[in-house]
Amino acid sequence: MTIRPAIVRIVDVLFSIVGIFLLLRFTLKLFGANASVSFVSWLYEMTAVLLEPFRGIFPTRTFENQYVLEFSTLFALLAYGLAYFLIVALLDALTPTPTNVKANPPSRGGPTSG
Repeated sequence: MTIRPAIVRIVDVLFSIVGIFLLLRFTLKLFGANASVSFVSWLYEMTAVLLEPFRGIFPTRTFENQYVLEFSTLFALLAYGLAYFLIVALLDALTPTPTNVKANPPSRGGPTSG
């Protein structure tokens, strides 16, 4: 028995939460959500930490002074998705997986007479 499934599950949950929060942020910004609403404000504050490494890489476009297209959020989604796959691949490489190899497989021809 290995601990790998539990670790992978934790990584799955964490990266899923990050992805959902970033997608919500992108959608709310794109549709011009009111930032004075407590949920929207909370979500922007929570995801600001996740976006900090990606700020300034791409420009942010604003349409009609209300609708915001944040390319940095999209890039962060890609980067965190790549990080997820790299972590899972690293876990696969570092943790042994049980094999279903039989010690003595039966022969197909049966006993031979000689």
